[in-house]
Amino acid sequence: MWAKAIEQAVEQTRRNIGRFGEQFPHVSKNGRYYELNSNSDWTDGFWSGILWLCYEYTGEDVFQDTAIRTVESFRQRLQDKPSLDHHDIGFLYSLSAKAGWIVEQNEEARHTALESADILMNRWREGPQLIQAWGRENDPENGGRIIIDCLMNLPLLYWAYEQTGEVKYAEAARIHAEKSRRFLVRGDDSSYHTFYFDPVTGDAVRGGTHQGYRDGSTWTRGQAWGIYGFVLAYRALKNSEFLETSKRMAKYFADRLPADYVVYWDFDAPQIPETKRDSSASAIASAGMLELMQHLEPHDPLKKQLSDAVVNTMTSLSQNYTPDPASDEQGFIRRGSYSVRSGASPDDYTIWGDYYYLESLMRLEKGIPGYWYSR
Repeated sequence: MWAKAIEQAVEQTRRNIGRFGEQFPHVSKNGRYYELNSNSDWTDGFWSGILWLCYEYTGEDVFQDTAIRTVESFRQRLQDKPSLDHHDIGFLYSLSAKAGWIVEQNEEARHTALESADILMNRWREGPQLIQAWGRENDPENGGRIIIDCLMNLPLLYWAYEQTGEVKYAEAARIHAEKSRRFLVRGDDSSYHTFYFDPVTGDAVRGGTHQGYRDGSTWTRGQAWGIYGFVLAYRALKNSEFLETSKRMAKYFADRLPADYVVYWDFDAPQIPETKRDSSASAIASAGMLELMQHLEPHDPLKKQLSDAVVNTMTSLSQNYTPDPASDEQGFIRRGSYSVRSGASPDDYTIWGDYYYLESLMRLEKGIPGYWYSR
């Protein structure tokens, strides 16, 4: 079953190479990736990651050659610096240049990935001791703001420390992950999307949301970022509190799966047929749970619950949310949401959802874990 789903995604990617050319997809409308860009968005690494996964599965030159061209594009982006003044550098470079190093041991790709880690370190704010998500330093609104998504950017810093031995990378990532654990994760194991600190003193101000249903709700994609991000922090830093946090967040997610196992966009939004889904949240959570299960003791009762959740979710996604192969739709899994709250692509394909869906399938079928850490 997993092999068939991978092969459908591979064939879709083969067609998309011809459709996209040297451009990068972002989100779709009516099944087609209409927002193509020349490598200037925060999501462009996911297309590169899909290409590397397809190459690892097939060994075909077309995927390798196209993936290598994207890495060159990311190298050029470092020189030109369009849209790099944000925290999503890990999404961009872990799945492109770092993937090129992991798959092929390409030294130029390694150098590009290490340069990108320095770009991410430019977001480190010494005063409040955090990696600022958005905006300029000391911005009154965003100067002390963190978001849960950033947990998936930290693996670039873990890897940079592993490669160079420079403690600054690991220390910044450790402090930011710990701050995220303390302030983004609530006592009932749900999560804030974002948290505000005083940009000068670092004093905690309040939790909130940018994408969720309301400030105190649990945005499902944010919960999924937390599941995956904290277990990756545990893998890199060996702090058991990160593992425990990932476990708690994963159980919260698994306990609230709807009847068809693909979550709505926010756990606190009305759970009715008219409410938008977010298949990308389910794909991310599945990948994170598969990573998490590797670190659980065999007798841990959570392991069976998460295994069932992943199998049921991935079965539903592959059987109920994929397009007819004969259609002209361009993505892997329907019903993804970019931002329901702002009305931006609230119900269509998303390139990150497609990536995590394929990563989860590759974990299930081949044991290939993606490109967040060295193998």
